[in-house]
Amino acid sequence: MDHRTTSIIRTIHYSFVTTKLTKMKVYCRLLLFACIASVLSVQAQKEKELTLASPDGNIVVHIEAGKKLSWTATLKGQTVIAPSAVSLSLQGGELLGSDIRLVSVKSESVDQRIPTFHYKKDSITDQYNQLTLTCKGNYGIIFRVYDNGVAYRFFTTRKGELVIQDEAANFNFPDDEKAYIPYVNEPHNHDIYECSFENTYKHIRLSEFVKDTLAFAPVLVELPFNHKVLITEADLESYPGMFLQKGLGNNLHGRYAPYVLEDKQGGHNDLQAFVIKRAGYIARVEGTRSFPWRLAVITDNDKALLNNDLVYQLASTSRVDTIAWIQPGKVAWDWWNDWNISHVDFKAGINTITYKYYIDFAAASHIENILLDEGWADSKDIMKVVPEIDLQEIIDYGKKKHIGVWLWGGWLPLDKKIDEALAHYASMGIKGFKIDFMDRDDQKMVEFYYRMARKAAQYHLMVDFHGAYKPTGLQRTYPNVMNFEGVHGLEQMKWSNPDMPLYDVSIPFIRMVAGPMDYTPGAMRNANKGSFRAVNSMPMSQGTRCHQLAMYVVYEAPFEMLADNPTAYMREPESLQFMASVPTVFDETIALDGKVAEYAVIARRKADTWYIGALGNWEPRDLTIDLSFLKTGNYELELFRDGLNADRDGTDYSKEKQIVTASSLVKIHLAPGGGWAATLKPVH
Repeated sequence: MDHRTTSIIRTIHYSFVTTKLTKMKVYCRLLLFACIASVLSVQAQKEKELTLASPDGNIVVHIEAGKKLSWTATLKGQTVIAPSAVSLSLQGGELLGSDIRLVSVKSESVDQRIPTFHYKKDSITDQYNQLTLTCKGNYGIIFRVYDNGVAYRFFTTRKGELVIQDEAANFNFPDDEKAYIPYVNEPHNHDIYECSFENTYKHIRLSEFVKDTLAFAPVLVELPFNHKVLITEADLESYPGMFLQKGLGNNLHGRYAPYVLEDKQGGHNDLQAFVIKRAGYIARVEGTRSFPWRLAVITDNDKALLNNDLVYQLASTSRVDTIAWIQPGKVAWDWWNDWNISHVDFKAGINTITYKYYIDFAAASHIENILLDEGWADSKDIMKVVPEIDLQEIIDYGKKKHIGVWLWGGWLPLDKKIDEALAHYASMGIKGFKIDFMDRDDQKMVEFYYRMARKAAQYHLMVDFHGAYKPTGLQRTYPNVMNFEGVHGLEQMKWSNPDMPLYDVSIPFIRMVAGPMDYTPGAMRNANKGSFRAVNSMPMSQGTRCHQLAMYVVYEAPFEMLADNPTAYMREPESLQFMASVPTVFDETIALDGKVAEYAVIARRKADTWYIGALGNWEPRDLTIDLSFLKTGNYELELFRDGLNADRDGTDYSKEKQIVTASSLVKIHLAPGGGWAATLKPVH
């Protein structure tokens, strides 16, 4: 109540106690008091309607904090998120986000640079406006608005433990919009929350979202005026991940795996833990904490999705003291190519001599690492190395050749002996672990990710999470975490026949917005649409050779596989040289062009060398690349383009060189399932 209002009420009170009034006068005074009270009520309600705009003013968020807590977002005056209620419900019935009594509202503006570690650029401009609403009941909510998105998170300041019954994260849209929906794939153990987080996208209207099914984030929604909203989350810690489900009307809302009470070992080679009993709530948490950010990336330009940093910006800062020992890079990989080395005088397979051969190949090709995938150790006991492998000999041989050795492991056997295993293999000289088959994102599994990242950092070990949910910024908090799967990658070509070129030009705008992808490119058998076959032991890819080459530029992956075998690569030295030479982290990234599910063109710089990659779907197309991002001077452009017969033979390509400048326009043609890849080096 402000000073003027207090004065009015005091005047009315004085009139009643000091003056003889007629009944009519008393009635009039009472009526006036009621009117003032009504005005005050309206004024108080308006004080709970808050507005927050992005630094450039294009995105505006309206927040209602009264009987309920809800938010609306507009882009350039057009509604992109209709009023959407949010809340946290606690065990016992308390609802945070209902009948709100504001204690304080704090606004602030931030404009800073964030240095990055092993990322697609060396630093990020972090600019946003923020409102912090502190509410009676020891809780609150923070809203941030960036020039390219909106994020909010709850926080609590209570003693003891909280049991979170559920969370309402609603995303209501103005109409029955189309969206790219990655449904949860066939559930493991008949539990809808257990999945590999790998699937292609259904491009459908919200009304066509299959009832009682779940999608995993990120999900991309299309709106009029080419506006797009991508829904995901960031800073997920000690809390279940957010699935999305269709609600009433044009609604998508969060769903969360209930807390795990009991699980049992099982699945592929007993490497997994299947849930057999869940609680009636989603999380048990400390009473004072911040909850995950709910994030809506908002844009009217498709290519902006190719170079978005919001998940990294919203993640917790690094908890690793020293990072000099963390070395991103490439890896010669055994599993996808089924150890199919030929023209050698030994039996290739899971044995010491094969991996020494991989080391020789990696050293000769300037590939930094090799990986021993499944089979080097007992599936149930990661401390038991199989007799065919002399691990110390392999590691020592790698050291002589300056090649790092990584090990694959199922998450459950590794977690059972986490300190023993990490200490032992680190002491032998292992560089890191590829960890597989988590296939869950409930609170207990999310806690495993953090535990593994923290423990690995203690032993100076890097981590690649395969069989994983999408990244939520863990790689910023623990820079020793190199990569995540959560993608329908090249491995699918061993046993299925989806439309991969379509998927390949969808994920840079959707899944990659969340962070790096363990897609594992590098196939040397490249098939067109009619000739592709799924062959497990001698796999091929869909699309052209240049499609594969371009992935090394377009896809973010600080730890990047070369999936095919040494024999195949040595037959193709030009392709191998390009794949091995592209860095895995960069100083600068520019999105040059793109349209969701059609094509993507990205340029990345490391020192003074630029790398450009272009990917297309099955439709042939012609594009023009504008090189105005270059500094002055001449550059040598060395490019790989689809060959004239690439529509029939996917391995057909042409390599060319030319001199260009910042004023040059480079015309390129993408064959069906095609690609284009190039390096640009200054000519001194």
